[in-house]
Amino acid sequence: MPPHFTSFAVTLGQQIGLLMYFFASLLIVWAADHYRRITKRLEDEEKFRKLAVDELAHRLKNKLATIQSIISFQLRDDPQVRDAILSRLTALSATDDLIMAAQGQGAALRGILSAELRPYGVSRVSMEGPDVLLPPKLALMVALLVHELATNAAKYGALSSSVGSLSIQWSLADVRLDLEWRESSGPTVTAPVHRGFGTRLLSHALEQFGGAVEATFATTGLICKLSFVLQESSSNIAPDVTGTQPKVLAAD
Repeated sequence: MPPHFTSFAVTLGQQIGLLMYFFASLLIVWAADHYRRITKRLEDEEKFRKLAVDELAHRLKNKLATIQSIISFQLRDDPQVRDAILSRLTALSATDDLIMAAQGQGAALRGILSAELRPYGVSRVSMEGPDVLLPPKLALMVALLVHELATNAAKYGALSSSVGSLSIQWSLADVRLDLEWRESSGPTVTAPVHRGFGTRLLSHALEQFGGAVEATFATTGLICKLSFVLQESSSNIAPDVTGTQPKVLAAD
């Protein structure tokens, strides 16, 4: 018989090895198919989750637009109150967009500051501090605080003057974040006599986060110090991809 048709005896060890080879091959094929099915299911679930989040964000925007329309109509005879409420809603909406961009994990402190201070000019505002991700609830509260500080600065403080400037510095130690808002070269400021919404907000906003707000009305401008506790230290620090220390950046 030709060599390729020649038969030979198969030993017991070879039979066992052949069976193990077929068994291992079947196991590899089954594992690969199972992995492919799991991956496909996870991809489908991720697409569905993203679709649901996008739809929820769209509905929230529509509801916010409706609320703004109602407020504009109901308070048409009181433009000062109307504009104050609408501006606060706009600040919250901008922070919601940042939270959505972070897949619901929260919003970056630098992003909140930049979004709120962008209208006042990049050359007048400096920011220095590490990249920190604030949890959603805390991010919304900080956005309201920054909005009140920026609005007051634009009306009465450093941002109301063409030569005024604003410096914001923050640091993170373990789970506590300290932020200093320092205005300079603006008009002389004095402590408010009337306790409005902004004053009450500054007084009590951060208590639920184990924090506090300290405002000093210096002759050179307002100095406001914010301190609060983050939920977790490790998950709130964004990695420094450049490998360099934080530096002074203008709000963009």
